[in-house]
Amino acid sequence: MISISRRQLGMGIAGLAGGVAGRPAWAAKELTIGVVLPLSGIYANQAEQYEGGIKAFQALHGTSVAGMPVKVVYRDDQGPGSGDLARRLTQELILRDKADIILGYSFTPNAMAAASLLTEAKKPAVIINAATSVITEKSPNFIRVSFTTPQMAYVLGQYAAKQGIKTVYTIVSDYGPGIDAETWFVKAFTAAGGKVVGSARTPVSEMEYAPFLQRAMEAKPDAVFSFDPGGDVAVAFMKEAKKRGLMESGIKLLVTGDVVEDQSLPLFGDAVKGVISVHHYQVGLDNPENKAFVAKYKEIMGKDAIPNFRAVQGYDGMALIYKAVEATKGDLSTEALLKAMKGITLDSPRGKLTIDPETREPVQTMYVREGRLVGDQWQNVQIGAYPDVKDPAKDPALK
Repeated sequence: MISISRRQLGMGIAGLAGGVAGRPAWAAKELTIGVVLPLSGIYANQAEQYEGGIKAFQALHGTSVAGMPVKVVYRDDQGPGSGDLARRLTQELILRDKADIILGYSFTPNAMAAASLLTEAKKPAVIINAATSVITEKSPNFIRVSFTTPQMAYVLGQYAAKQGIKTVYTIVSDYGPGIDAETWFVKAFTAAGGKVVGSARTPVSEMEYAPFLQRAMEAKPDAVFSFDPGGDVAVAFMKEAKKRGLMESGIKLLVTGDVVEDQSLPLFGDAVKGVISVHHYQVGLDNPENKAFVAKYKEIMGKDAIPNFRAVQGYDGMALIYKAVEATKGDLSTEALLKAMKGITLDSPRGKLTIDPETREPVQTMYVREGRLVGDQWQNVQIGAYPDVKDPAKDPALK
């Protein structure tokens, strides 16, 4: 990894603003996409999904756009809590690799750390996961193609109240998305007459959930609402909930969809039975784009590979970039790309996806699912849908 001083960065960015970022369409020879993801460590399985989605998109739609070959350059930010590293890698991609656009940021702290750099460098960045609502307000160059945590949590709060759940205990990871999840679930649930009887915030990489679940069960709520970053943390939470007999005691379990991502269901086993979740994607969605995506993903990653929402977000991040570059006819200036991205609608494997031109956030369907045994496999089975959901945190009427 190279080390670049602030003076060098300023000089390099000034050169970019007058050179690469502002080059006319006719001068463009190659589109370079710089990707920042956790390629190593306990969250490397997330990067595998994003990479699979990116590869599936290019396998289906080609490795060139608007007459230009597309080069994808990866950098490893090693997971959450590495904001300084994510910023340095973003800087490296801009200055050394001459990236035209940045794609990535699985975690909120990493996206937040890169925000001011992207603004100063006049570089667009497509967020393919980091879900704290406020991120897009930190740089006008951010476009989010994934989701915001409030989208899931608010819908889940509304749904819980409609199902007659009166009391809830909340358990969320203590960082931006977790606080967002708690805030917007509670806002929707209490607005509909529900009551929160207790809450806990856990370290982001917590693996010992016994004391938190014990206190929740002692409060005797109708349901527990939970959010965590997924992966091994989600496995630890779900297994502990099963071990302690949470649902067997009559307490329902409500989680954001990333806790019970499709890829992890074989690890949960019957711990997912009856679990209610809300998310914007599930592998079994019945539409032509999803069938083509899943088939190509398995062809690339292996016949037993299961694409989850992260893979779709990688796929859609590329789709957004390609469609914007086609719209600009190869003009890679930040102004042209951002203008093209705002308001774009994609026919995604998740269904229709539109980028809100005002907030630069995704507008999409949120699916309500229940964990059920289908044949010999545990799956998230759709039991409801809320179409055209915007980020509620940016709705003035709800603030």
